[in-house]
Amino acid sequence: MTVLPVPAPVSAPDPHAVRLLLRQGRLRMHWQPIVDLTTRAIIGHEALVRTPSDCAWRTPDQLFAAAHREGCVLELEHACVQLALDACCDAGAGRLFVNLSAEALAALADRPVPQPCSRRDGLPLAGVVLELTEHERVHDLESVQRALARWRAAGATLALDDFGDGRSSLRLWSELRPEFVKIDKYFVRDVHRVGDKLKTLRALQQLADTFGSRLIAEGVEQTDELLVLRDLGIPFAQGYLLGRPAAALARNLPEEVHATLQARHIVVLPEDRHIANRGLTAEMLLIEAPALPHNASHAQVAELFHQHPEQESIALLDEQQRPVGLIARHTLQELSLNQLYFRELYGRRPALIHANTQPLCVEIHTPIEQLTQVLTSPDQRYLREGFILTENGRYRGLGTSEQLVRRVTEARIEAARHANPLTALPGNVPLTMHIERLLDHGEPFIACYADLNHFKAFNDQYGYWRGDEMIRLLAKCLAAACDTRLDFLGHVGGDDFVLLMQSPDWAERIERAIRTFNEQARLLYDEAARAAGGIWAEDRHGVQRFHPLTTLAVGVVRVHPGQYRQAEAVASAAALAKHHAKQSAQGLYLLDGAVSSPAMVAAVPVKTAAVSGITPPPCQ
Repeated sequence: MTVLPVPAPVSAPDPHAVRLLLRQGRLRMHWQPIVDLTTRAIIGHEALVRTPSDCAWRTPDQLFAAAHREGCVLELEHACVQLALDACCDAGAGRLFVNLSAEALAALADRPVPQPCSRRDGLPLAGVVLELTEHERVHDLESVQRALARWRAAGATLALDDFGDGRSSLRLWSELRPEFVKIDKYFVRDVHRVGDKLKTLRALQQLADTFGSRLIAEGVEQTDELLVLRDLGIPFAQGYLLGRPAAALARNLPEEVHATLQARHIVVLPEDRHIANRGLTAEMLLIEAPALPHNASHAQVAELFHQHPEQESIALLDEQQRPVGLIARHTLQELSLNQLYFRELYGRRPALIHANTQPLCVEIHTPIEQLTQVLTSPDQRYLREGFILTENGRYRGLGTSEQLVRRVTEARIEAARHANPLTALPGNVPLTMHIERLLDHGEPFIACYADLNHFKAFNDQYGYWRGDEMIRLLAKCLAAACDTRLDFLGHVGGDDFVLLMQSPDWAERIERAIRTFNEQARLLYDEAARAAGGIWAEDRHGVQRFHPLTTLAVGVVRVHPGQYRQAEAVASAAALAKHHAKQSAQGLYLLDGAVSSPAMVAAVPVKTAAVSGITPPPCQ
């Protein structure tokens, strides 16, 4: 009997196969709006592929991972582009942003340009923006450029997607000259809090100006992020706050987003972290000074000092040019003066016996901030003799304490212009920049100059430690009075602070700050001074007199649009108002109008700030 072979069972096609989804046309597009932050209009949508509800792959990432396994990624990408083009033509989505990898774009170099529908202007891809993804996979730039030229000729434009995510290439920006660049959401998230991200956005703006591109900020999810982007001048934005991907095109912005973009106030930008001495190394202290071998005699050392009168120390080196000692000019001079017949006895003997055999050696790449410990070292020889600078342990030259003090002081002064070291509040530079932003914006704002009455007497009486405590208290009270989204607080030095306020209830806020400070500042005095209402101390002219307890005075200027052109003029007006506030008993003084118009000056009483009515006790 003949046994017939049993046929192999025919496996049913996988209902979740990517190719099957493509053949059945089951993929759909969702749309996420892209918004013009100036006009508050939706200028286009990004097309995002979605799978059917019964599909095992719930997200685009899962879908493309499956396509990788099946070897049909390019087929899937091209199908998504065609699907988006067809759907867009039917719906009228404005600009259409479609994702395409560099590899998929290169594969289209020699293919006909898609014809999604007829266009009256003859450009079938007018309004289409190709979003170039996976920048690290651009291996065939020539094919990408050839394909891009064909698409641009048909009316399309180019966007670099996720720029700054670690995969994107500045070279691509330069080579392809995209019309749009989409900023990765990492740099947008919390940009209202992180100064470094703000700095990155400004750098990208400069690049965009250089290459003629327009920026689109991705991943906008918070109102404060949106305000920063608006005030920076980023033209376009996209994110869940503006609209989530949906099956239907977005026609209007959410009301809260529209109201946010319409608000006239400017946002207070986060401060850049300005670090003193960043990038400065000991090499900047290098003095190229001649050295001598370790067995050099006292006579040779004296001769070298004679040849180089500006040199205060000489390094002694071993055969590998490594320092083994440092002998100072003053050491040799003192030995010659104090020891009879020193030259005759020691002239030919090694100078190493009188040298510092444990000199301070500093590698030239050492951050200069680490050298500040030299200035407070208990070993004062470093201050007189200086120190040796080395590179990989070998002698390079000398450094002096005078240079170190000067460089560190200069760096810290520069840093203090950006952030006050006592309070960590912004200094003169960011303060000036914010005033300029307010003036350029053309909206009214309030400039306040805060200063303390009778602070010098307090500081002299109790010392700088408690004086610093009072300044920190002032900073705390002023900061508590500010709305961080609307009001800017700067510390210009000493007990001088400046507030730039857009809060509508600014007067109540300042009154509260004055009241709180005056109440808490009393507690920094000792009990006898509080009971007496002040202290006896010398004034600025050395005359002993009674000084009431320290209180806060605030001069206020109401800045009207077009009234001032420069930040310096605003600061001068605020300083004048502060002068009036310190002379009055009210503690708060409003200068409403131009400084040149005294008739427009008005005093605003603040009952809690009054310091009059104190009868000084007899001088002890």
